[in-house]
Amino acid sequence: MSQLHNVEKSLISGFENVNRYWDQENQIVAAKLMPGEYYVTNQDEMITTVLGSCVAACIRDVITGVGGMNHFMLPETTENRLNARDEAVVGNASRYGNYAMEHLINSILKNGGKRKNLEVKLFGGGKIIATLGDVGARNIKFVLDYVDTEALKLVSQDLGDIYPRKVNFFPMTGRVRMKRIKDLHNQTIFMREKQYSSSIKNAPVEGSVELF
Repeated sequence: MSQLHNVEKSLISGFENVNRYWDQENQIVAAKLMPGEYYVTNQDEMITTVLGSCVAACIRDVITGVGGMNHFMLPETTENRLNARDEAVVGNASRYGNYAMEHLINSILKNGGKRKNLEVKLFGGGKIIATLGDVGARNIKFVLDYVDTEALKLVSQDLGDIYPRKVNFFPMTGRVRMKRIKDLHNQTIFMREKQYSSSIKNAPVEGSVELF
């Protein structure tokens, strides 16, 4: 009962839809991210996800320990036709990536972080299905360009290659435990990301986000 109480007590408002549970192995409250989700905490918690071609940014304030993780990919674009609509789709992909990063950063700042204290660790972007286009490479290029453009402190990265990754992030300490998944559940990960990709394809980004 006390473990379940700890799970509820530590939740920051706005993340009620994220799957949170007591992780028996690590003896800690954990938040499990699916594609398209992000999560921020100011408690001693773990954030975990499994990445295929998607990318995840683990960001924290090194002074306060408040931090979080996102899990996203850029929407697909139409490659064979160059017209006004395609340019709009490409622009939307960029806006979507910015939206995913800025929502995470703004939530960290809102809950006690300061931009000057942020550090970033990046993971994912694997080419897990050899016969498909390299979606992961586009995601990697975007997230590296974003970090560079925003002058954020990138302290580590594990990007690309052909393997899915399981990432466990502990924002309070900044520790990350990452495991490359070899030939296990690749199809499940692919189908999950394919469904996510279909749901965001050409989807408008609602609202506007300002980076503090």
